[in-house]
Amino acid sequence: MARTGDTMSVALVTGGGTGVGLAVARALAEAGWQVVVTGRRAEILEGAVSTLSGEGLAVSAIRADVSDPDSVKILFDEIVDRFGRLDLLVNNAGINAPPVPLEEISFADWNAVVASNLTSAFLCTQHAVRLFKSQQPKGGRIINNGSISATTPRPNSAPYAATKHAITGLTKATSLEGRMHDIACGQIDIGNAASEMTQTISTGVLQADGSIAAEATIDPRHVGEAVVYMAGLPLGTNVLTITVMANAMPFVGRG
Repeated sequence: MARTGDTMSVALVTGGGTGVGLAVARALAEAGWQVVVTGRRAEILEGAVSTLSGEGLAVSAIRADVSDPDSVKILFDEIVDRFGRLDLLVNNAGINAPPVPLEEISFADWNAVVASNLTSAFLCTQHAVRLFKSQQPKGGRIINNGSISATTPRPNSAPYAATKHAITGLTKATSLEGRMHDIACGQIDIGNAASEMTQTISTGVLQADGSIAAEATIDPRHVGEAVVYMAGLPLGTNVLTITVMANAMPFVGRG
């Protein structure tokens, strides 16, 4: 069981009400973490907490827009008020833009993806690092959802690919700056975990050669299990990057 001293260790999962975020929240709670899920839709969060709490898991919700600085401050203040500390931040919140060629992407769609995927991770990381440095015992871990788009984009996905590449830079910068303060930061690159964002993949999605093909997917619980492994390591040990993907998806090879 995850513990800090005599209390349960506390984890925050952004975008934790559905999909991969919910799978991560469940896995951490099953491993003994006190989990806080956050997101913009109160009804989704309440449903997730009702389900997991009904299974005897220690999960609570705090509604927040993690792309908004004021909302993020309120979120972290509430976590400190409720639990006194934070041990793990999972930056999972994210959206995609309509799958159109780069030159057709609207400025509004670009900004929305950058805010949700990148700015949110930066803001939450800032607050987590400040808290990790000041709490006793000090330190903590951050795990960023990078996606395999952090290395290899799909066609017609410029905003998503750009933000996920940037997450890799944020992960490495946080790891570098945090290591002298007992702060570890790593990244999990996920390939085709079944969720709302990937529901069309199993029926057919555009490939690099212009064809449409169905792709294999995986149960998001496997992502949760990987996060539990990363989160359970001592702070002197870090998984900087890990890829969890559907083995049969057309990722490794020439497109």
